[in-house]
Amino acid sequence: MSLTVRLLLVALLVAPPALADVAPFERTETREDCSDFATLRTPLFGDTHVHTTLSFDAVVGGVDLGPRDAYGFAKGAEVALPPYEEGGRTAQLRRPLDFTALSDHAEFFGEVSLCLSPGTDAYDDQICQDYRANIPSHSPDGFSLATLAAPYLAVYAPYRFDFCGDDGSVCLERASLIWQDIQDAAEEHYDRTSACTFTTFAAYEYTAAPQAQNLHRNVIFRNENVTTLPIDYVTQPKPQLMWEMLDEQCIAAGTGCDVLAIPHNSNLSGGLMFLPENADGSALEKEDASLRSRMEPLVEITQHKGDSECRPGVLSNDELCGYEKMRGDHLGIGAFTTPDYVPSTFVRNALKEGLEIEQSVGANPFKLGFIGSTDTHGGTPGLVNEVDFATAGHLGTRDGIADFKLEKQSVANLGGIEANPGGLAVVWAEENARDAIFSSMRRREVYGTSGTRPILRFFGGDYADDLCDSADLAHQGYARGVPMGGELGPLNKKKSPSFAVMAMKDPGAPGAPSTPLQRIQIIKGWVDYFGSSHEKVFDVAGDPDNGASVDEATCQTSGSGFDSLCAVWTDPDFNPAERAFYYARVLENPVCRWSTHLCNSLAVDCSDIDALSSPLKQCCEPEVDMGTTIQERAWSSPIWYAPEGLGKVKAMAKVKGDGKDMIKFSAGLGSVPGTVDPNTQAITLSISDDDLVYSANIPAGAMTEKKAGRKYMLVDKNGSIDGVKKAYLKINKKGAGKFGLKTAKIDLPNADLEDHFVTSRLSLGDHAMEHSRLWTNKGSSLKAAN
Repeated sequence: MSLTVRLLLVALLVAPPALADVAPFERTETREDCSDFATLRTPLFGDTHVHTTLSFDAVVGGVDLGPRDAYGFAKGAEVALPPYEEGGRTAQLRRPLDFTALSDHAEFFGEVSLCLSPGTDAYDDQICQDYRANIPSHSPDGFSLATLAAPYLAVYAPYRFDFCGDDGSVCLERASLIWQDIQDAAEEHYDRTSACTFTTFAAYEYTAAPQAQNLHRNVIFRNENVTTLPIDYVTQPKPQLMWEMLDEQCIAAGTGCDVLAIPHNSNLSGGLMFLPENADGSALEKEDASLRSRMEPLVEITQHKGDSECRPGVLSNDELCGYEKMRGDHLGIGAFTTPDYVPSTFVRNALKEGLEIEQSVGANPFKLGFIGSTDTHGGTPGLVNEVDFATAGHLGTRDGIADFKLEKQSVANLGGIEANPGGLAVVWAEENARDAIFSSMRRREVYGTSGTRPILRFFGGDYADDLCDSADLAHQGYARGVPMGGELGPLNKKKSPSFAVMAMKDPGAPGAPSTPLQRIQIIKGWVDYFGSSHEKVFDVAGDPDNGASVDEATCQTSGSGFDSLCAVWTDPDFNPAERAFYYARVLENPVCRWSTHLCNSLAVDCSDIDALSSPLKQCCEPEVDMGTTIQERAWSSPIWYAPEGLGKVKAMAKVKGDGKDMIKFSAGLGSVPGTVDPNTQAITLSISDDDLVYSANIPAGAMTEKKAGRKYMLVDKNGSIDGVKKAYLKINKKGAGKFGLKTAKIDLPNADLEDHFVTSRLSLGDHAMEHSRLWTNKGSSLKAAN
């Protein structure tokens, strides 16, 4: 590919320099403005799942890298790995990360610190003595964490150790010091200068595993305003209670605090991760589903304990669902025969069930964007390269012994041959700063990778078939549709929306070539007329039979592939009455798995298998066949189609000043619920970017019913109701509708006449819809055309 063509692709896929420094999000912190601001957003690579020596299980691995060490590693520093000996193992990222959130297990902050601190009353407690006696644990069978972990993590009613005091205050007081140090480390490594080179987040892990069923969440705070203590599993032993307390103590507390939680390893949850019920076991209502969606907008789709997208034979016949699968369906339980997996164990099935629930109660609890991360327990965020993982691993001392890295999974060993390097989280953000990154997470404009760094964009909307040839592809993507993570209503009457997907191969680390792309797929899930969900996989670009291969003896690759792929696709089976989701999956050509790199480096002689240790036999005749090659991949967050959502929107803010400003807004309504009644319900419209540009509240009964149940009008040349000169709601016999509003001349002091993102929110009674698009400057006006 010529340099000119490559530069053009970069321009298409990656946001160009700023068009305007108008943020579509609120700025909640004091810091220098970033010198680089991309209105059309840029991809930032990070890791939101990292354990340091503050985690009880990392300590057992002999890890002594603390939060400051981990942040230094993420920024490119070399670190030593245990066992710490002269000339021992080291690790260093081939490319630094843009952002990192450390997620140490909150449940043991105080307990571990007390157990490791001579002179404390807890230090001589038998539990602490047993804990220290097994640090570091060279053998996975040398120490079971059950004695320490079970009372806190593995039961439905967790309790604290006696040495914590009757009310737990001794351990909680020590935990508060650890929590403050975590915040201090995040602040020290956060680049608040205009260079904006690296972003940190105060975070922790909520670590629930009742009866070994993984219910873990990583809790990420937006800024320096956090809860006094982490809301952990001992404090609130059900995730639903944790969300409620975070909502109460953070989001609704009026302190500037904001937070979200990211579930991970649903593949080891026994189906409980996506259980559609409340804490008391009752069925979800609309408000419950909305709270869950607001508190957990993302899911970690892949990490070092396996991939959670889907599994062949578990409500799916997608053969590519077999990627990096552990045999167990419970945390720490090695399954020697394939268990019967509960469908809700896997993310794709949860997405489908979310559609079914939304069909029933009016809100989707599993509206989940996708990220990847590592779950490293070595203080090494972003250590995802297959070659590096072969020697470094994620679990401390034991990773320095090849036999332990290659043995099969057991109760005491969540590593071994079934583990993998994990993935990365990628956000599309305007700048490398907390508000921008957190906002992209909140709106789900994120994607996950299995560790490589391809660039992926995915839009849904009303696009021309030749969009891939356009020089302003990203601009059109945002102006005429929504990016990954967004929602669409009916745009083209009964026709399918267009989906534009673009990917460019990982550019590679300096001196290290990357792998070509093989193909792009779009995965669809939908609910039919009878309320049953389905899925289908479409190949939309590339070539699955391109002949690419790997020489496993040398790990040299061969065959053709693609530097970039792009397609505009419409759903051939689209039904405008059926709610659905769509996400893109990008596959690279095959490469050697980390275990193959390790076996090759050990020069294992398979001609004399009997002479090999049992773990080394995995290199020749694997008892657990994880494959010798893999296809690295990336998953976009879904785009959801809602029949009752906003359709085409035409809007304009005319800004002349001196009380001569005006708003025009009209929107198609795909399906208006029969409960909507302007006679008894208010209609509200708000238009905002980082500020509120305009809002109107038309009270119940303020509109005149021109045709019973079909047409409502408000005409007031004086604009006495929030400046509204004219407003109408029309509903046709099939239930589709249209809403329009025009103001008299008013003041719009917060309107910015530059290209930027604007969000419109329309509520008809309790039926709320949202529309976020790139509005374009046209002289003295700002316009949206879709």
